[in-house]
Amino acid sequence: MKTIQLISQLIIPLFILLVVVYGWGKKVRVYDSFVAGAKDGITVVIKIFPYLLAIFVAVKTFQASGAFAFTQELFHGILKNLNIPLEVFSIAIIKPLSGSASIGVFTDIVKATGPDSLASRMAAVIMGSAETTFYVLAVYLGAVGIKKTRYLVPVCVLADIVGIFIAISIVKIFFNS
Repeated sequence: MKTIQLISQLIIPLFILLVVVYGWGKKVRVYDSFVAGAKDGITVVIKIFPYLLAIFVAVKTFQASGAFAFTQELFHGILKNLNIPLEVFSIAIIKPLSGSASIGVFTDIVKATGPDSLASRMAAVIMGSAETTFYVLAVYLGAVGIKKTRYLVPVCVLADIVGIFIAISIVKIFFNS
């Protein structure tokens, strides 16, 4: 265990040292390159900020307006018949929108139902197998200025739905008695 801790503490400083030595060996002005990259990074942040703000506002509006609770209530009967905890639907709806919001929902699920519950297990697999689709699309498409997405969003949403159904099915197969 001590060896793993030592390696984890040294890996980043050693990587930085390796990059500096490699750059020096290739006669690259490492510090100047770093500063130029940092300047470019600020430009990228300024370009994608409106898209990130839009996603953040959309998620918070969805939750605060009551639409999230209404959507949960709408699917409550179907989920109950399929033996899927309502909490799992919460994470399935939030995960494609926001990673940080889904972490909060996941934490609430684990606290409310316990770490070994069916809901927590399903939520954990969804957290690991679903993407924050709208966040990623906003960042990547916003960074390069792509406006026409045609089939991109529907295909990504379909992939999320399929991934979530597979995650729920796998957990039910392995853990549902």
